[in-house]
Amino acid sequence: MSYDLIVIGSGPGGYVCAIRAAQLGLKTAIVEKRKTYGGTCLNIGCIPSKALLHASEMFEEVAHGLGKLGVSVGKPKLDLPAMMKHKDDTVGANVQGVAFLLKKNKVDGFIGTGSIPAVGKVEVTAEDGAKQVLETKNIVIATGSDVAQLPGVTIDEQVVVSSTGALELPKVPGKLIVVGAGVIGLELGSVWRRLGAEVTVVEFLDRILPGLDLETCKQFQRLLEKQGVKFQLGAKVSSVENTGKGAKVTIEPAAGGAASTLDADVVLVAIGRRPYTQGLGLEALGVALERGQIVIDSHFATNVPGVYAIGDVVRGPMLAHKAEDEGIAIAEILAGQHGHVNYEVIPGVVYTSPEIACVGATEEDLKARGVAYKAGKFPFTANGRARAANHTDGFVKVLADATTDRVLGVHILGHGAGEMIAEAAVLMEFGGSSEDLARTCHAHPTMSEAVKEAALAVEKRAIHM
Repeated sequence: MSYDLIVIGSGPGGYVCAIRAAQLGLKTAIVEKRKTYGGTCLNIGCIPSKALLHASEMFEEVAHGLGKLGVSVGKPKLDLPAMMKHKDDTVGANVQGVAFLLKKNKVDGFIGTGSIPAVGKVEVTAEDGAKQVLETKNIVIATGSDVAQLPGVTIDEQVVVSSTGALELPKVPGKLIVVGAGVIGLELGSVWRRLGAEVTVVEFLDRILPGLDLETCKQFQRLLEKQGVKFQLGAKVSSVENTGKGAKVTIEPAAGGAASTLDADVVLVAIGRRPYTQGLGLEALGVALERGQIVIDSHFATNVPGVYAIGDVVRGPMLAHKAEDEGIAIAEILAGQHGHVNYEVIPGVVYTSPEIACVGATEEDLKARGVAYKAGKFPFTANGRARAANHTDGFVKVLADATTDRVLGVHILGHGAGEMIAEAAVLMEFGGSSEDLARTCHAHPTMSEAVKEAALAVEKRAIHM
């Protein structure tokens, strides 16, 4: 079989790339090692975690939020198997949807592990060991990422779990220790905290969510602490001992000092992810790697002709939507068009409660680069819709160039932040100013009015503060 393009990996970057290429008239195939399409995101990542986040938030709202609104329902009872079924049903619907879209767009699918024995060839090894070789003009590697391992700690997905195991726990742990205060650790930690676990987060750095706006993260940490999450920052996990009934976790100060021990029923290792390139045959092929990532040029091309790469295996943030945009861009480039990704406008969201959403530069970024800027901030406590819905935690911050007023970054901590960040991304994509945002009419009463007020606050003219 011969193709114009074969995509290895059917996560958000891979399947979107394949569909767009097929739309543009390229004969396209996709290779996936799992039995279902969608990659980590749809199967064991973004989608199932959001199902549990939403369900646990509803549980928390019934337990503690409805009484303030005059709704009395009594103490809620957790049905964890039903909650897990909701998660599994959500995953099933999404992966079936991807399979339908691939078939609709006439993309040939091959289930098995893909490798590249030579330029223009992709070998697919099925679960039973059977092999077949496909020929193609172009190959896009979209194999995503895998869980980063904590040295000396074995993940058994029972007592010591990765994000995968944390999505499948058969019961609520009494004590959960989360190693790593990044997005995954805080999201899944917050799920089990709401369902009744005592959660302690251990982080090597002296802050949570490294890379995000520091002021936003400091306030967010205070909110999480109010919700019952405990933090040990500036600390490292030196060992995890499986006791048969749980684990003993040894923690040392990152700067050095006496060690201490914590008991846990479950330990979640969430220290990040690493590019997944094993078994592709990249070394034999001569594909250049740097710190585990595939090296690409501005058109997603590796140093080997006809071999391209996108998503988590290449530079940039490990985000599904970044991979999707890259998938579309390379498909358009291979079809003779001008695909492009603006890496300055890639939004990021932490899907906790409340959410954090950001796009563009942080204050720390701008200070480090010596960029003069103005900041406008508006709290949700001063927003009418937020008051009505009991969602007054957090704020919106707009950062604009001090000379040109062009918006350089927007940071939102609050309910629905992940939805509100989209207008900031659109504004920045078109090079908009804080004045443009401030003069754009926003519906009343909405949470998004806080975005407008923060833009007004850049020039110290917010109305409702």
